[in-house]
Amino acid sequence: MSPDLFIELRNGAIFYLILALSVTLHEFGHAKAADLVGDPLPRRQGRVTLNPLAHLDMFGTVLIPLTMIFVPIFLHGGMGFMLIGWGRPVQISLPHRETRRRDEILITIAGPIMNALIALVVAVAIGLIARSNSDFANAVVPFGVQAIVLNACLIAFNLIPLPPLDGSRILRHMVGMSDEAFRMLARNSLIILLVLVNLPAFQHLLNLVTNIIASPFIGLAERLAG
Repeated sequence: MSPDLFIELRNGAIFYLILALSVTLHEFGHAKAADLVGDPLPRRQGRVTLNPLAHLDMFGTVLIPLTMIFVPIFLHGGMGFMLIGWGRPVQISLPHRETRRRDEILITIAGPIMNALIALVVAVAIGLIARSNSDFANAVVPFGVQAIVLNACLIAFNLIPLPPLDGSRILRHMVGMSDEAFRMLARNSLIILLVLVNLPAFQHLLNLVTNIIASPFIGLAERLAG
């Protein structure tokens, strides 16, 4: 194995760990919000936990991301420019009929809010670390920037109005979608997502939205770094 390939594989593994942790915290955000509004289902299913095994999805957090990270490395010696992923959806029962709409909206936005908090914490951390201008800072800061961009991408990706992504629940309330229509959309959503991520126009749009979301966090890190 060449030194360059080893470095790319190492960087790919670190990038995947960042993704897995970010997805775990995203799904934990949903589960914790549901727990706080009095929905007992996530806790009964063991989802109010920081254990990644409770939140990772075989397709969304394992097969698709690992393929998108490591196949380009072996084909042309570098990671791809785009990475998507999602966790195992948190199931909710919404037992309080009078606050059902409010509760679902709060539970839905808790996931992207968690990703924004991750980006904020990382931005502050790498901004302060970068002040030292040390070898440690030079090694850590690029991965911190990747973590910010990745969490911004997770926010942008989860805004897509297709189940199981968060945007679908927001769309459902905006247009008053029936349960039957939502179930029909969910049956075909994975195929639609796989088609979308291979369209250059969609990739460009997702990258654009990701950069818009990531810019304030990267700007904060740069200001803290001086």
